[in-house]
Amino acid sequence: MTLLFPLLAGLFACSPPQPASPTPTPFLASTAAPTLTAAPPASTPAATPVSCLDHPGRVETGRFDAVKPQEFYVYLPPCYDEDLQTRYPALYLLHGQTYTADQWIRLGAVDTLDRLISAGEIEAFIVVFPDDRYWNIPFGSGFGQRLVEDIIPYIDATYRTIPERDRRAIGGLSRGAGWAFRLGFTRWDLFGVIGLHSPAILQGDGSNVEKWIAGIPQKSQPSVFLDIGNRDQELKMARLVEATLNENDFAYEWHLYNGAHTEEYWRVHVDEYIRWYAEQWK
Repeated sequence: MTLLFPLLAGLFACSPPQPASPTPTPFLASTAAPTLTAAPPASTPAATPVSCLDHPGRVETGRFDAVKPQEFYVYLPPCYDEDLQTRYPALYLLHGQTYTADQWIRLGAVDTLDRLISAGEIEAFIVVFPDDRYWNIPFGSGFGQRLVEDIIPYIDATYRTIPERDRRAIGGLSRGAGWAFRLGFTRWDLFGVIGLHSPAILQGDGSNVEKWIAGIPQKSQPSVFLDIGNRDQELKMARLVEATLNENDFAYEWHLYNGAHTEEYWRVHVDEYIRWYAEQWK
């Protein structure tokens, strides 16, 4: 695995220049006899303790072989490397069609996580950004199966996650939200939290919602967040999903905002999304 450091501007950043060391003041020669005075006892200022929360989390790239090579990014929160006993909830954030695994990172997800965790506003958790760049070929249609059968087991075996459905979330934007919708409702045994951000529902899935809901035990219904812009071309289908959830007394959170199906819309709401996911694990 290769470490990436803060991932904006092509996922590379430069360290800020260090201030120059001050030039020592020279001693001045004097012919006068020095005047001796009693000096107070010297005291050493207490060092300010440095917390691992003062440092950002880090992002690793990962790859393993499944049906085809599967790539991903994983965000490891501040203190992950210092406190080796702690295990964390895991959030799987899926990108949109024509994009790759870095989309959520470009939209500010990692910066937002660092800021909120370091400030103590949310608890720390791991975030996985799986790559679904093969969406337009047969390999792409198997992404959901790879996520369930390969990616999640690999992540749980490699990183200190809490491998329980109540501590595992899936979310996505656009096509990624379409996958989150399908997997969240059909594999509710794996996911206790579902985030649907401007969902582009996969073909045929809209008519399956009622059947999927009926198959989820009442006590195991996942927490669901559904948001979309009022100028989004997917709004009609999102409204149908909303109506089906209402008709089946399925609890969820709905938000209709001003905006379209664009990265500008998602970037504005990244802070809200991250806070909502964190809230589900309190």
